[in-house]
Amino acid sequence: MNMMQPKPALSHAPADHPQVKFGKIGILLANLGTPDDYSYWPMRRYLNEFLSDKRVIDYSAWIWQPLLQLIILSKRPFSSGRAYASIWNHEAGESPLMTITKDQTAKMKAVMAERHGDSVVVDFCMRYGNPSTKSKVDELVAQGCTKILFFPLYPQYAGATSATACDQFFRSVMSIKWQPIVRTVEPYFEHPLYIEALAQSIERAYGALENRPDILVCSYHGVPKRYLMEGDPYHCQCQKTTRLLKERLGWEDTDIVTTFQSRFGPEEWLKPYTVEEVARLAETGKKKIAVCAPAFSADCIETLEEINEEIKESFEEAGGEEFTYIPCLNDDDAHIAALAAVVDDNLKGWVG
Repeated sequence: MNMMQPKPALSHAPADHPQVKFGKIGILLANLGTPDDYSYWPMRRYLNEFLSDKRVIDYSAWIWQPLLQLIILSKRPFSSGRAYASIWNHEAGESPLMTITKDQTAKMKAVMAERHGDSVVVDFCMRYGNPSTKSKVDELVAQGCTKILFFPLYPQYAGATSATACDQFFRSVMSIKWQPIVRTVEPYFEHPLYIEALAQSIERAYGALENRPDILVCSYHGVPKRYLMEGDPYHCQCQKTTRLLKERLGWEDTDIVTTFQSRFGPEEWLKPYTVEEVARLAETGKKKIAVCAPAFSADCIETLEEINEEIKESFEEAGGEEFTYIPCLNDDDAHIAALAAVVDDNLKGWVG
């Protein structure tokens, strides 16, 4: 165990000097975000923040904002609210993404405490909604974190996910008087422990089924194809994740396929579209399929509602017979081990 102790408050400061905590390391996990509730106004606030992000929708503001404020945000909070209501954790009063992220953070705290004692502080934030990135950065600094490792929980890098999370983090440290030293975590889409955790989840799911699926659909969140052409590496990293997973499982190319979901707007997005591909598979005789979502570190509206309802319905309407959704890695111990390994790789030089 690394028992590096945090430095005490300034010991030689004059009596009237303000108390200063310093010497700790903060680990800030970041996920996409969630509305505070599925009713109209919380949904509208959340969607407005999300869809106003230039990393997500990069159209000119003078075209996009009138459309967003006058049309989209007048209607979409109702449909999105119904979708959230169908998956909501009513007992905890929060979305599944919030519940799972809390569970992941609790396990990561335990691992880091065992390895580094109380010199490392672990917390989480959301890019959109609460808890905000700024509020959590301020809390870490107040606890004496003079170094912060920022960890967007996206295995594959995309401008609309990893980059905008980092943008918000950097904005959050701009106004701090004693600005912490910061690091950000690179994408972990090819990390051996991440691939191993994915493979184990597939093997467990297949082992529990009476009939082996004809094919595994790896459904990643989509982005406009234009982003790929402009240099975003997301598409290539998704393809590599699927290839590494296939190789670890020892499967043939015909056992697995990469698709993209959650298309929004009129332009062409990365293909094949999951909702169309599952129907095509059913029509060509693949009557039993399994679907996993390797781009998501935690189950959320896109997996629990979109995959399990819209995409499943598309498959069944095309003649599909057995549809299996394989949950995200969530707080699975193998997943936490992978994330902790990534964290320790990035703490080198900060801890002994």
